[in-house]
This record gives sequence, C-alpha cells and structure tokens, in this order.
Amino acid sequence: MNIARQRRAATFRSAAELFHADTCEPLEAAARRGEVSIVALGRSSYPGRRLPKDDLCEVRSVGFWDARGKQSWGLDWHRNEGIELTFLAAGHLPFAVDKRSVALEPGHLTITRPWQMHRVGDPQVSASRLIWLILDVGVRRPNQPWRWPKWLLLTPTKLQRLTHLLRHNEQIAWRANHEVARCFESIGEAAAAKPNSGNLTRLKILINELLIALADLLEHRRPRLDANLSSAERTAKLFLAELSHRADEPWTLETMAKQCGLGRSHFSHHCRKLTNRTPIDHLTLCRVEKACKLLRQEPRRSITDVAFGSGFQSSQYFATVFARQMGCGPNAWRNNSK
Repeated sequence: MNIARQRRAATFRSAAELFHADTCEPLEAAARRGEVSIVALGRSSYPGRRLPKDDLCEVRSVGFWDARGKQSWGLDWHRNEGIELTFLAAGHLPFAVDKRSVALEPGHLTITRPWQMHRVGDPQVSASRLIWLILDVGVRRPNQPWRWPKWLLLTPTKLQRLTHLLRHNEQIAWRANHEVARCFESIGEAAAAKPNSGNLTRLKILINELLIALADLLEHRRPRLDANLSSAERTAKLFLAELSHRADEPWTLETMAKQCGLGRSHFSHHCRKLTNRTPIDHLTLCRVEKACKLLRQEPRRSITDVAFGSGFQSSQYFATVFARQMGCGPNAWRNNSK
C-alpha cells in the first residue's frame, strides 16, 4: 500500500468549494500497521490496485476492508467524486451524513451523494467488514442531470426511475435484502481478483445486478420522495452555506450563478429568498465574517493583509465596509475582541 504516498488526491468542485477526494490515508496507514486488511481497486487517490484507464472509467473505487478489532483510525468528514454505496457485511459501525448519525448494523446499506459530507467512525472505526462502490455519475450539485455509464444494461425506464429515487430521497441507511447483500459480497470477491479483461467484465455484470437490485429494493420500500432535494433552490442553499470557506476568491454575481448552474436573475431570486440579501450583500457579509476570524486568530497580521485575505480589493474599502457592518473599524474591533 505504499503507493498511497505517491498518489495525488483528485480534486472536484461542489457548488462553492474545491474538494480533494478522500485519500483514505488513515485506512491505508492502519493496513500498513497490520490493524486492518484492505482489498480494493481504485483510481486517483483511492486505495488499492489501479483500475485500467480505458475500462470501467466511471468506477472510482471498489473493494472492502476487514477490521477484526476496534481500530485506532476513522475516516473524518469528506465527500467523494461519485455516488457511494456501502454494505456492512459484519460488525457495527458509527456512520454520519450531514451531521446526522446512525449506528450501522450487519446488513445495513448506505447511499451518499457527491454533495453530502459523511464520516465513518466516531471517531474510530469498530470491528467491521465493509464493502463499497464509488461510481461517478457526473454530478456535483443536486440539480445537475445524472450521466450513468454507457455499459449499464438497465432499461432507460428503469434507470430513469432509479435516478428519481436517488435524487429525491436522502435516507442515511437501509436494511439490505438478500439480493443486494449477495451482489455486494460478489463485488467484493471480484475486487479481490486480478483486474484482467475477464474479471472486469464480471465486475461490470455485478454492478449492473447491484443497481437493478437496489432499484427494486427502493421501489419496494416506497421511500418518501421530496422534489426539493434536487431543486435549484437547494443547490443555491448549499452554495451559500459553503461560500464563507471561499469568500476570499474574486466572486462576481456571474461566477456565483455559474457555480450553481443558474442564470443571474434565477440565482439572485433564490439568494434573496434564502438570506433576505442580494448575492453581493451576502458575499460581503461572508468576507467581513472571514475578516473577523482572521483579526481574532492572527493578531499580528496587518489590516491590509486581512483585507486581501478576506477577498477585499483594497484596505480602504475594507475599512469602510467593516465599520458599516460591525460598528467600528478593524483595529478597534481587534482590540475589543481581546
């Protein structure tokens, strides 16, 4: 597993943030220490033997871990490049998505979308055997159309229905049925085989079987569907919630709207509805909040550096805006905050 040290994490964007795909370094480090066994095929920064460049291109990672005792590691909050399906074959596992936690039990299935922050362990992983598949369907935001791999054999109607079920429902965990469990176990076995053309073909067939079984499972369970989960308003909401992390970048109304895949007026409408502010006013507030954080955490940093570090183009304009928002200038605020 030493190749992990040489790989560079793949990057991808959500609505507002640039993310580095999870490297699973804590998992690989534990494997090097002999605490856990890993069998996986992966691309980019994901662990395991490398998948070929010209086949199964949408599969980012597939495999399993086998942890026989309580671990000294966990996978902290992260996102993935694709939709992640996991199956807990044995043991118990703390799992959280978007700050909602659940204790996974044997036979539980989880589904996380690319825009969902999730964590495995609390903070450490328990004794467990977890099988996973990360499949890139070309989405980073809730309102984007899904692009499934061309090698899937599901009928267009079946695939459209599966997409609808996955976009409009974000339940954390499901109790898998026998067919879903069988598919996961077989996928784990396929990941353990040498990745030649015959084994990759078998893996394709198994992924098809898993998605068919998943579609049937979700259809049978009749989950409560919410069209708002894939709406433009939700994409704008996620963007605005994350904007403070990148407030220092040279945002304009046009670039903010483009990040959400929306027109300027459409984005402005959702911003006003969600924050009661225009997009530029909300961006300014995020920058002032970032400046307050820098002033408090870095007391020796100059006001000019704080201004530029918060996204303002001049220290004079920064001082004016800051005083208007906070009731005093940056220096006075820093002194009072002590």
